[in-house]
Amino acid sequence: MRGQTHEYGRTPPEGAPPRQRTGARLSNGAFALLLTAPGLALFAAIIFYPLLSALFTGFFKQDLRLPGREFVGLENFAHWLNGDLFTILEQTLVFTIGATLAPFTIGFALALALNTGIRGSGFLRGLFLFPWVIPGVVVSFLWMWIFNANYGVLNGVLVKAGIIEESVAWLGQPGTAMLAVIVTKTWASFPWMMVMLLAGLQTVPKELHEAAAMDGAGSIRRFFAVTWPQVRGVASIVLLLEFIWNFQHFDTIYVLTGGGPAGTTETFATAVYQTAFKGFDIGRATALGGLWMLLLLLLVVVYLRITERKGDA
Repeated sequence: MRGQTHEYGRTPPEGAPPRQRTGARLSNGAFALLLTAPGLALFAAIIFYPLLSALFTGFFKQDLRLPGREFVGLENFAHWLNGDLFTILEQTLVFTIGATLAPFTIGFALALALNTGIRGSGFLRGLFLFPWVIPGVVVSFLWMWIFNANYGVLNGVLVKAGIIEESVAWLGQPGTAMLAVIVTKTWASFPWMMVMLLAGLQTVPKELHEAAAMDGAGSIRRFFAVTWPQVRGVASIVLLLEFIWNFQHFDTIYVLTGGGPAGTTETFATAVYQTAFKGFDIGRATALGGLWMLLLLLLVVVYLRITERKGDA
């Protein structure tokens, strides 16, 4: 073919196939690795290396106020395993379960109400989203004012209603502090759960409800026979995601109680912070963080298994 040349500038014979270019070609896997290399390098630099470095610190005795560190092996981990680890775990689970189930119940009830097409549902949906868009620290300070023992709105309302005779230190008593923290987190969390569950409810075919109604099924029976099976997958993911987020939640607890009173609201997040930046013991704080990370990894594995099953269904 004219215009194509071989080596030494000679023209190939008429009808001869064009000369194939020689040289190594990247395989699909190598090409994909080449494309992802910058992202992997960034991931290793800002996440993987600091994570390994932090976990390695758990094997040392290190004070933030002093230079140097001393290798102590598993001593920091043993300190927690033989000490307050299970108390912290118990309190973390109390907060996590309470701050997951309460907003889920409220969010699901509101989603069911809005899904009926009541008048003003669009306005109500936007109104209910208001607590969700407020920063967590602002929400915490708002509820700190509500729960205040001296001038809090809650005490004022309850005293005037005759429910209590004198003001209660909601955030200063071991019996009420955790409940107050859960209430605060519930107020901030229920809107996004409502939105997610409402989206799931709107995918349920109306024909199924109509068929069930024609068969004589009441509203409660239709919920368990039609609605719940259709939204169970969405509800499971919403619950598990909220559980994971609450398991590592920090700002609401720290602002309201700081882990008190007497450590009754202390969770993994606040314990790590207090140990590292108030106790200055970075070694023990890192060891507790490593144990906390292992528990979170288990939750992530459960989440991935649930999403995989939902995708296969």
